Amino acid sequence: MEEKTIKFPARNELPGQEPNMDLQELLDIFASGDIVGEDPAVIQTMRYYSRQAQKITMKINTEYHEPEELQKMFSELIGKKVSDDFSLFPPFYTDFGKNITLGKNVFINAGCKFQDQGGIFIDDGALIGHGVVLATLNHDMNPEIRHALHPAPIHIGKNVWIGANATVTAGVTIGDNAVVAAGAVVTKDVPADTVVGGVPARIIKKIVE
Repeated sequence: MEEKTIKFPARNELPGQEPNMDLQELLDIFASGDIVGEDPAVIQTMRYYSRQAQKITMKINTEYHEPEELQKMFSELIGKKVSDDFSLFPPFYTDFGKNITLGKNVFINAGCKFQDQGGIFIDDGALIGHGVVLATLNHDMNPEIRHALHPAPIHIGKNVWIGANATVTAGVTIGDNAVVAAGAVVTKDVPADTVVGGVPARIIKKIVE
């Protein structure tokens, strides 16, 4: 069977700077789990929202803002209102922004990087430590189509604590009350009420109530 060639459109092959499809259409494509990369309309729309995210995060990151201002700017970034108890310590980075969903009383510490095309869902009371990376895209393992993208969501449960400089990869669910140790690389689902750590992350212990 002949391998399918998937080629990302070059910037000069795209028709313009404006999105070529509705945002919800793009989010539906990400949610479908289909491979992303060969449709110029999809890539152009992704790049449009990446530029919008860059503009907003630049404002967030380059001067001081009161908490209420940060809530307003973060709401603009993700396209939905955050709760009044949301807290962010800049700087914050994302290359898309419009597929982040937050519950109540979420805290995001400084230097976090969210690659959210595949969807990042953070539930009530979660604590995201310094420099945490949440990455919802994988490139294809086949070098012939390496630029192809495979989106998959990350779900972070209630009262989860993710320690500094941890990385969570595409498709992972972290159960309620779990703790991810600093520097861990989480490649598999984490059960509720457990502590995980290491590279790759493994269960260290159960949390005793």
